[in-house]
Amino acid sequence: MSSKPDSVEAWLAQLGRPSADRDYRPGHARMHALLEGLPLHRPRLRIRIAGTNGKGSTATMLAAALEASGYKVGLYTSPHVRRFSERIRIDGIEAPDAMLSACLERLMPRAQSVGASYFEVATVMALACFSEAGVDVEVLEAGVGARLDATTAVPAEAAVLTPVGLDHQAWLGDMLEAIAGEKAWAMDGCAVALSAPQPEAVLRVLKARRPDLVVLDAAEAEAMPPLRAVGGHQRLNAALAWRMLRLLSQKGMVALREAKALAAIAASEIPGRLQRIDWGRRRIWLDAAHNLHAIQALLPSLKALADPFEAIIVLTRGDRDLAAAEPLLQPLARHLHIGRGNERADVFRALDDTIAARDEGDFLVTGSFITIDLASEWLEMVRGIAA
Repeated sequence: MSSKPDSVEAWLAQLGRPSADRDYRPGHARMHALLEGLPLHRPRLRIRIAGTNGKGSTATMLAAALEASGYKVGLYTSPHVRRFSERIRIDGIEAPDAMLSACLERLMPRAQSVGASYFEVATVMALACFSEAGVDVEVLEAGVGARLDATTAVPAEAAVLTPVGLDHQAWLGDMLEAIAGEKAWAMDGCAVALSAPQPEAVLRVLKARRPDLVVLDAAEAEAMPPLRAVGGHQRLNAALAWRMLRLLSQKGMVALREAKALAAIAASEIPGRLQRIDWGRRRIWLDAAHNLHAIQALLPSLKALADPFEAIIVLTRGDRDLAAAEPLLQPLARHLHIGRGNERADVFRALDDTIAARDEGDFLVTGSFITIDLASEWLEMVRGIAA
């Protein structure tokens, strides 16, 4: 008789490829099969967050503000940086491994029988953990698109659309309008729908599906107070969270403690988003920007952080190409390394050759959440050796 897996990662390894969310499988049939028979508690409010970039930051800020207003909040984001449990938080605390493992023990036989993906299982785990904890509000970040994403297999009352750009073209299409059409489904069935400022082509698609869509004014981002989260682009994410809270309050869907909620947004910290780690006279900034749209959003903040960076290292997986970022980043750094490949050996070699080889300066590492995870591991190792 085989023993039970001894960790969340070991349980998830039974799905075949738990390395990342690359096993995207569109459709809700497997989700419905996984959810069937689960005695899930329905929260009083469920909020979907969809878009191309800024989803995790907006979701984190929104959840923090709701917690500050006295609600018990379940937050589901992806991917994680270091631990799977980062994806599933209850009142800001990562779900305990014991809860996650018990959930997986119940889910895994059915997950394997229906061929569920890593992300589908993770989404059902989040819903089950939130139900067990009896949360008042669930904030769910979509994985890919929205129409056939696992997070839209359950109904919601509100939706936020962050800036839409090109990403996941293999699944969502090569045209901005096609991608917007996929993401617009996040608004279906929702009493409240809010969008970030968008390109005109995107807005046409969104408003055709939802004529009463509220679109954030860019000036609202400038009016936000100073944020702990680094980067000017975070002001837009903060403004989206704040505007959604006010819309929900106006409709009587939440009782907002305005001062506390605004303070919680301002104090939010976003792992893997311009996260600073010091090593001697080196300042290393880690950011999980994984597409051209995200790197473009970073540019104004990068210019304010270093003039210039000693080195910028961009490492992304083999099926992505960030070569178009080179002319944007080249003026900001004395040395620029852009590579396709973010396996452990790729990342460690690049960091050895760029950061460890220099005694001081500002460095940026970006490309994906996997890159940031491995860069964090490398930094723990080299800083430990140096100590």
